[in-house]
Amino acid sequence: MEKKEVVVLVVPFVLQGHLNQLLHLSRLLSSYDLPIHIVGTTTHSRQAKLRIHGWGPTSATDIHFHEFETPQFESPPPDPKAPNKFPSHLLPSFQLPSHLREPFAKLLADIAPTTRRVVIIHDYLMSSVVQDVVSYENAEAYVFYGASAFTTFSYLWEENGRPCLDDTDSYMQLTKVPAFDDSIPVEVLESVMCHSVCKTFNSGNLHDTCKVFDGKFIDFLSKEGLTGSTKQWAMGPFNPVAISDKNLGKRHKSLEWLDKQAQDSVIYVSFGTTTSFSDEEIRELANGLENSKQKFIWVLRDADKGDIFDGEVRRVELPEGFEERLGEKGLVVREWAPQLEILAHPATGGFMSHCGWNSSMESITMGVPIAAWPMHSDQPRNATLIIEVLKIGISVRDWEHRGDPVTSSSIETVIRKLMASDEGDEMRKRAAKLGDDVRRSVEKGGVTRMEIDSFIAHITR
Repeated sequence: MEKKEVVVLVVPFVLQGHLNQLLHLSRLLSSYDLPIHIVGTTTHSRQAKLRIHGWGPTSATDIHFHEFETPQFESPPPDPKAPNKFPSHLLPSFQLPSHLREPFAKLLADIAPTTRRVVIIHDYLMSSVVQDVVSYENAEAYVFYGASAFTTFSYLWEENGRPCLDDTDSYMQLTKVPAFDDSIPVEVLESVMCHSVCKTFNSGNLHDTCKVFDGKFIDFLSKEGLTGSTKQWAMGPFNPVAISDKNLGKRHKSLEWLDKQAQDSVIYVSFGTTTSFSDEEIRELANGLENSKQKFIWVLRDADKGDIFDGEVRRVELPEGFEERLGEKGLVVREWAPQLEILAHPATGGFMSHCGWNSSMESITMGVPIAAWPMHSDQPRNATLIIEVLKIGISVRDWEHRGDPVTSSSIETVIRKLMASDEGDEMRKRAAKLGDDVRRSVEKGGVTRMEIDSFIAHITR
């Protein structure tokens, strides 16, 4: 039997933000006529395919899913009253990698003899799953980092004692990053440490970021030799930069509602898949939105459970009469929403966000400024990039005061500043220019296209 030239195995971590990025990357790599095999749990592969947006899964026919059954860990429901917004109810997810090593090793043993080279792209948090790569001379592994190079480098810089840099501007930007705090549970930090095994077999690092705005920090990471390799590829945005209605089937009601609104007149409000708000926080946000007199789309969903297909989901209650008073002034969406398409719509002029990197990158790509309300993990550092470095966002609440309640009046003030002030208009212009530059970067001759081509040339050498 004739051997295949190159086969790519993709191993995402099981949380939605990580799944989404590597599914998008798989589509990009598949467009170079490379066979792609995605390895995951049965539940999370189903979740990823159900929620993909910006392209139809059938548009990448050479993507093969390998879905493995894993033990069902008891996952508690999200706790909207928890003082710390880290999604501790998802901690059982961090136990899943230990159950995927064996099935991954068997798959690798099947594929390696049939191809000239096996290329493994794995989330950093799945490094221990793929460690059997060292058993095969024709296999090589690349680590995926799901944050900006600015954020990734900031952790290294902090770990090294926050040293001075030759680049004064970059140094001053990094000094504005909030210090690492104790909001991340010890179990997560221990899990992160156990994946440092990848230092012994890392052939390079991939980032869902763009040299247009993150180039200096990619260079810093190259000098640091991140997790054992100086090779870095900034291949973002992974998400589609042009939305084709032809691929998307029936349009979502939010897009039909946006069609009726004026350009840049709507603020989109969404806090991702890991944030759970208390009833009091929902009430303040609702009142702030209503009192701002600005049009809005609000995706009002509780945080994901460990298994999104299992059991009841809490229905978040709004203040009495809120939706009745709205009329055409706003739209509340309680199901999964096509975020990329909403951000790409000309009527969308602002985004209130938790600053998860998927949301941040999608907003940057589509040229939409951000009202930044980070909740946990890398989000406060992403917010620093957006506000202090790129200057395309404003803060809803400073991270230093994350324990304080956010009032409806402060939410109203932020929304008015972003959507109805000269300062907001200037931010929108900067965001639009940056979005144009990022979208152009994926075209022939653009910096992102050259990075992707460089990576393809490297793995098919």
